[in-house]
Amino acid sequence: MRPVTLIRPGCLDYSQSWGMMRHYAAERSAGRGDDTLIILQHPPTITLGNKARPEHILAPPEVLAARGIALVQTDRGGDVTYHAPGQIVGYPILKLSQHGGDIGRYVRNIEEVIIRTLAEFALVGQRIPGLTGVWVQDGRAKICAIGVKLSAAGVTSHGFALNVNPDLHGFAQIIPCGIGERGVTSLQALLGYPVTPDQVEPILLHHFAMLFEVSLLEPVAAPLNAEGISL
Repeated sequence: MRPVTLIRPGCLDYSQSWGMMRHYAAERSAGRGDDTLIILQHPPTITLGNKARPEHILAPPEVLAARGIALVQTDRGGDVTYHAPGQIVGYPILKLSQHGGDIGRYVRNIEEVIIRTLAEFALVGQRIPGLTGVWVQDGRAKICAIGVKLSAAGVTSHGFALNVNPDLHGFAQIIPCGIGERGVTSLQALLGYPVTPDQVEPILLHHFAMLFEVSLLEPVAAPLNAEGISL
């Protein structure tokens, strides 16, 4: 099984994590090091993908700033999404040629990791033709958003955000992924009892390792930011 370096920096500012992601993606694109999986949480942040439309943000920037919500334009695919504590955010940095070589298949595999994780809680995760992510309640609500980027060297970055127990009111400030007719939910809301990312994360990592046929190894040294400085 191929080794994948597992980095878990905790709750990290989006800009810091993006710098970390770019560092490891650049190293992997240059043929240095192994694949990497960054698992973390973010403080309240709205991110815009390369297909984002301004009208999908329902609060003006000054209101978001007053509420302590960062607004970040990114280089991932997709529209607008929201991050907050209580999500498991995953950024796989993988050489795609070693994982099937097909970006569509890669996204479906990420969805499958989430679907298998939900099944451990007796929940049915679903795909919707033409849309990306994982849905529940017969497609009425999204529980996991996915947005990825593929470098010229064929290395993936960005990834997924699984709602475990975030404050769902934060999603009311956007039209999530530009889809107004469907809702957003969380694992805790569906189960009706408390559940935390710490409880769900080992299950998710197990299914990631099994589906991608990799071995997740945590490094001894601290992770690095975009400038190669330890965090």
